Amino acid sequence: MEFSPRTALVVVDVQHDFADPEGSLFVAGGPETVPVVNALIGEAVDAGATVAYTQDWHPPSTPHFARDGGVWPVHCVGGTVGSAFHPDLDIIEGAPIVRKGVGGEDGYSGFTMRDPLSGEAIPTDLADEIRTRGATEVVVVGLALDYCVRDTALDAARLGFDTTVVA
Repeated sequence: MEFSPRTALVVVDVQHDFADPEGSLFVAGGPETVPVVNALIGEAVDAGATVAYTQDWHPPSTPHFARDGGVWPVHCVGGTVGSAFHPDLDIIEGAPIVRKGVGGEDGYSGFTMRDPLSGEAIPTDLADEIRTRGATEVVVVGLALDYCVRDTALDAARLGFDTTVVA
């Protein structure tokens, strides 16, 4: 992977509930993903690229959860162990962190969320944050490929970023 100061590495949801076998929504291969992501973070930093993170961060009750009418088990409740970044994940000081679902929104993408009642798209600050830092290219890596990584990459491309997914 080639990084430059025009690149933003977006690290998606490498959190306890997804990356730890004890997590409530464990993704197979999650623990093995962490060292790969850390290597990419190191390469990005060395090249002067921006590193940004997304974090699923739900309230205790949300239409996103099955018990409240959604489809997902309770996961990544803000301030709990489940919502914490995996303890082995390298976090770059001062890097943007976008928390998804804070107000109960449905959100797989780091760039947009959806109001659970109206379905209206709600932009996050991620695009502005990385554009301000000079990014025109986005590299997306993290968990889970079939939901949050995919939607983050699709939104990055829709927003005009040259987009690459590392799977």
